[in-house]
Amino acid sequence: MAERHIRLEDGFSQKRCMAWFQEYTTPDEPETLGPDGMEKFCEDIGVEPENIVMLVLAYKMGATQMGFFSQQEWLKGLTELDCDSAAKMVVKLDYLRSILNDPNSFKSIYRYAYDFAKDSDQRCMDILTAKAMLQLLLGKHWPLYPQFAQFLEQSKYKAINKDQWCNILEFSRTISIDLSNYDIDGAWPVMLDEFVEWLRLQRSQVTSTTGSS
Repeated sequence: MAERHIRLEDGFSQKRCMAWFQEYTTPDEPETLGPDGMEKFCEDIGVEPENIVMLVLAYKMGATQMGFFSQQEWLKGLTELDCDSAAKMVVKLDYLRSILNDPNSFKSIYRYAYDFAKDSDQRCMDILTAKAMLQLLLGKHWPLYPQFAQFLEQSKYKAINKDQWCNILEFSRTISIDLSNYDIDGAWPVMLDEFVEWLRLQRSQVTSTTGSS
């Protein structure tokens, strides 16, 4: 395999990695990269903060709170990625995106996203955050996602628990678009039973409208 032409700095330097971290922190909180620093970091690597690659990076760091990296998390993730500069990180972005192509890694990142994105003092994820995260993670891959988002919009649900969250992924991977293999007596959460019932009703109304026109 041909070596990349980019010879950024030689080898990984922990000292350089820490100096890079400090570009994004403030004297008041030298060990925490917060929202302002995160915005600058994203600018430096040419990525929007809401890009899914930032979720993969947070996962690699083991970050516990959205919008923040601790010094320890930064060092852990970037040592593993061999990155001590913005230029090196830019080169790693495609690798980070490729991690999502592995179903097991995707599942781990999807599960991680739940605790990462919800408020740490809440047991469940509020519905607005859940919809944003589901859009990010499943929006492009799950053909029924637009209908599911619509279902949540009109439903009584104000939050999503961990069990529902994990089952939404399982549902998106195993249930066919026509819902023919959905077992109402299966072990799915009530939320998904209700979604199937709602979607079937929507489809039957479309069919009857089409039939009577």
